[in-house]
Amino acid sequence: MTEYTLIFKGTAFSSKSPTEVQILKEYLFFINADGMIAKTVAPEHAEYQNLLTTYQNKENFHQLANGQYFFPGFVDLHVHAPQWAQAGTALDIPLYDWLNTYTFPIESKFSDLEFAQEVYEDLVSNLLANGTTTSLYFATVHKEASLLLAKICAEKGQRGLVGKVVMDDPEQNPDYYRDANTQTALKDTEEFILAVKELAKSTKQGVYPVVTPRFIPSCTDDALKGLGELAAKYDTHIQSHCSESDWEHGYVKERFKKNDAFALNDFGLLGDKSVMAHCNFLNDDDAQLFAETGTAIGHCPISNAYFANSVIPIARFHSKGVDIGLGSDVSGGFSPSLFDNARQAVMSSRMLEDGVDTSLAAEKRGVPNSRITINEAFYLATAGGGESLSLPIGRLQENFTWDVQIIDTNIPSAKLPIFDSKEDLQDIFQKIMYLVRPENIREVWVQGNKVHARA
Repeated sequence: MTEYTLIFKGTAFSSKSPTEVQILKEYLFFINADGMIAKTVAPEHAEYQNLLTTYQNKENFHQLANGQYFFPGFVDLHVHAPQWAQAGTALDIPLYDWLNTYTFPIESKFSDLEFAQEVYEDLVSNLLANGTTTSLYFATVHKEASLLLAKICAEKGQRGLVGKVVMDDPEQNPDYYRDANTQTALKDTEEFILAVKELAKSTKQGVYPVVTPRFIPSCTDDALKGLGELAAKYDTHIQSHCSESDWEHGYVKERFKKNDAFALNDFGLLGDKSVMAHCNFLNDDDAQLFAETGTAIGHCPISNAYFANSVIPIARFHSKGVDIGLGSDVSGGFSPSLFDNARQAVMSSRMLEDGVDTSLAAEKRGVPNSRITINEAFYLATAGGGESLSLPIGRLQENFTWDVQIIDTNIPSAKLPIFDSKEDLQDIFQKIMYLVRPENIREVWVQGNKVHARA
């Protein structure tokens, strides 16, 4: 008989496609020692009852209570870890002013490792409590503090992809917060990559180094070229910002006489393990380049409402074959919850399709075929994020990681309005997506380990 580390029984929701949610009613999930889903068995399967009888009284068998459901763990493709310290403040000023007046000063404080530890431990715990099992992090320019973030992810059980940020251009960055020079930036990045790869050897759920030019305006040509070479040498993930706002998009066009996407590609920074945040101003040629190179978009709908000067045409980019996942963009986005960001993704897409300027006729007001559904937003937060990172995460199916949130719809302080014991499960799924609060997330598991439990 095959030995399984854990067996779970309950109803789960998982993306079958970008538009279709698969309902796995009262399934059995068998988890192996590596934290992977080795086997799923539906009630109608011939061996289901025999397996249930064999395992249900064992210590490693977990059955969901009435009103509880399995969701895949969320994958957050864009988190500025140091900015957790300023989350919820200063969101009403332009991006350039926000960076220079608030963000760079707070990030500069992370040379202090005690301060870094306090903020990073709180952030990782908070994200896990919000159901985020995998995070793609921008840290700061400080090598040691960036490595500390990777260690905290490893210790707390979150799958962390962490980047030491590169900002080496003395003309574009403040003297008090930047890499000393290009050579130092590249040397620190390489040492950081090697240290995280060593840490990963003893981390079950994985931690990953990420090559991270902050964005083109922060970096010299030599740094961008060197970072592309380091990413190729060590086969790392890559992240940056791309065509986020009028200001950034315009800056790159003026400097390189081409759009962000093509400039980044020239430096070897686009590829199957690349995630570019925002991308609101991509044109069709840019999107085609993303699709051809396998580069993904980290869609940050709450942050975009504050800083992007536009609504990104997610539906159009998806139709072109671009991988897309969801990002909170803490703290440009005030909420660490991907539930909140999924809701905003749907609302923003509806506003793009319907238009907002009532001085125009209804048929001229919006951009047709722009809306996405809550099913698609769920996909972005789960399977889309996994595909964007080229990792077997974000789906509850065989050969994927056991990364789950156990959603409890019956929590007295946050009970969902479900009054019919036979309510359609698709309707329950929608209520979960729109109404769940952190207190509904009863447990969180990453790679077969319980990493969060709410009393």
